[in-house]
Amino acid sequence: MESLIAPKKLVDQAYAAILDAICNGTLKPDERLTQGGVAQRLNVSRQPIHSALLVLKAQGFVREAGRRGLSVAPLDPKLFDAIYQFRSALEPLAVTLAVAHIDQRAAQEGRAVIARGKAAAAKRNPKSLIAADMAFHSLIYELSDNSLILETMRLNWHHLRRAMGQTLRLPGLARRVWKEHEAIFESMITGETDKAARLMRDHVVTAHRDVSVALRARVVPSP
Repeated sequence: MESLIAPKKLVDQAYAAILDAICNGTLKPDERLTQGGVAQRLNVSRQPIHSALLVLKAQGFVREAGRRGLSVAPLDPKLFDAIYQFRSALEPLAVTLAVAHIDQRAAQEGRAVIARGKAAAAKRNPKSLIAADMAFHSLIYELSDNSLILETMRLNWHHLRRAMGQTLRLPGLARRVWKEHEAIFESMITGETDKAARLMRDHVVTAHRDVSVALRARVVPSP
């Protein structure tokens, strides 16, 4: 007898495909979601989609839409305010913890990520910029050797991805961001912990301002 429960691997695949489509804008805010429509559009199996959508609803990427069932959650500036307020406290801590774990290999990896980010900024490639930005911050979380920081921020970064494409359109922002990343990481390498933590907090506060400008220019929060 065939199991009625979708294998976890298929649920994970459906979840990842839907989440990526929401974050990169393929599935747009307030767009209705049906199992058949999502399966056809993203070329994934219908069987695990229901389970994947329930997880995404719990995480705030999908919401109830009355008789319409489910839809993609709109971009909510208040959510991004909360995430950046959280980051302004958490990321300087991550930097402080990470400094003790930077060796030659970590230094090389960080500098390679920064080089990729600068190249993407020069080419104005949004997809590569977002990937490099996530890689930079993820490296710091990993170096902090704190699993709670890594797991907590992994989910928050998926929310942030939804706003980054719009934010990166602000003039000169990408180049400035990677100068800030470089200054933070070089301070970490040289063991200037307090300076690196301060630079990271300034970086997050500035990023919050940029995201607020980009979102409030185009998003009206739903009641």
